[in-house]
Amino acid sequence: MTTVVLLSARLGAVLPAAAVGPLRTATAVVATPDVTDPASWGAVPLDGDPPAGSVVLTTDPAHPLVAAADAVITTPEPTGAALLDAVAVMDRLRSPGGCPWDAEQTHDSLLQYLVEEAYELYEAIEDGDRTAMREELGDVLLQVLFHARVAAEDAASFDVDDVAGDLVAKLVGRHPHVFAGSERIDTAERQEHRWEELKRAEKQRESSVDGVPMGQPAVALAAKLTSRTARAGFPAELLPSGPGVGEELFALAARAKLAGVDPEAELRTAARRFADRVRAAQRAATAEGADAHALDGDAWRAAWTAQESSVVHESSVVQASSVVQESRALPQ
Repeated sequence: MTTVVLLSARLGAVLPAAAVGPLRTATAVVATPDVTDPASWGAVPLDGDPPAGSVVLTTDPAHPLVAAADAVITTPEPTGAALLDAVAVMDRLRSPGGCPWDAEQTHDSLLQYLVEEAYELYEAIEDGDRTAMREELGDVLLQVLFHARVAAEDAASFDVDDVAGDLVAKLVGRHPHVFAGSERIDTAERQEHRWEELKRAEKQRESSVDGVPMGQPAVALAAKLTSRTARAGFPAELLPSGPGVGEELFALAARAKLAGVDPEAELRTAARRFADRVRAAQRAATAEGADAHALDGDAWRAAWTAQESSVVHESSVVQASSVVQESRALPQ
């Protein structure tokens, strides 16, 4: 009987507990070439077929001995172990002999990609596209790894472990009701207020609007400023108002936020719906033999009416189909 112990290439010298017994009773312990320093495991390099009753150590799940073994013992890996691979790949790309383009990037040159990837993830979430969300989350993670790796090249800066360590400390410190058991928080609203209290104390902020990222989209910025000042008891009548376009837009965003509506999300929804309707109208015009890129006002209105009729028709078909399905589901 041959037992294979599949070691984790990520975790290094970590032996699964289930392998202790077989190792003690094995006639021999051998290791495939992918195992570094087999002697540290009390193993010898594999030469030919493993002896009967032996234990084979390997980090290669595709090794032929894995499929042929009488028993395979795997090394459990904690959730997030694959992040080690992502860090290793990023290091390889930035190291000598890696990718010239990756090696030339700086914090400043990467800024455009940080913004782009964040918005692509935002769009995937809006669309409810799980496949795209998975991909875009990876692209956002890449930006974190990239910036951390660039920073690590400066001896006086930080690395990815510092970033992760600071995040852990922040999450633990701002959730004392979870990790310290020193408080009782039973609502999301209370936790949100407590988070802000702890943040102000931690960062020693002088103003309720300190720390608001001013580089975010204007509607989101107005909403965030409104939210922050409202928590500080700022009277709503003192919010920006006036005849200017900026003041009117701010007032509208503020009213929405105070009413519990996210104005940024609402405006994005309206804008995307408009874009979809424009595309539909131009498709309708093209179907009628017109040049969709050379429509005059009358042609636009006709195409707009046509696409509206199409939407109403499609909606009616969907509703009729639902009625039929529901009637079929009723007991006869």
